[in-house]
Amino acid sequence: MPSHACDPAEALAEVSSVYRDLDQRPVDRSCIKRTECCHFRLTGKTPLLTLGEALVMAQGVRAAGSKKLVENTDGTCPLLASDGKCRVYSHRPFGCRTHFCSAAGGPYARKEVLDLIRRLEVVDDKLGGQGPRALPDAVGEALKRWTGDQLKALQ
Repeated sequence: MPSHACDPAEALAEVSSVYRDLDQRPVDRSCIKRTECCHFRLTGKTPLLTLGEALVMAQGVRAAGSKKLVENTDGTCPLLASDGKCRVYSHRPFGCRTHFCSAAGGPYARKEVLDLIRRLEVVDDKLGGQGPRALPDAVGEALKRWTGDQLKALQ
């Protein structure tokens, strides 16, 4: 049960604020869009999303003209297009933004972003989330939970 009710528009605004604050950090990382990190089975790493992040990604999926995630049997991110680009790059989650891929400079140190992680956790709690979940599950559920019209209204 959430400790404080939060409407989805407030949640999206706070998640967007977290992403903007992350962009302002003086950590030397640069995503060069190699997409190696998007091959979850290969890397053994799948980004974990809070409910607020999943909502942001669901908005991106809907904006890209999809109603559900693609089921990739090769272990790649369901948002990786056949051309090798992320379908929702501007809506990508915190885990993708903190570049756990070595080509982008390796992962951020947790202490460098702990305050931002905590803010995402607060939003998750307010939305009634159950903590971080694997990207495909979290976004898939957000797409089922909120209709396209509801997500569009939040923009």
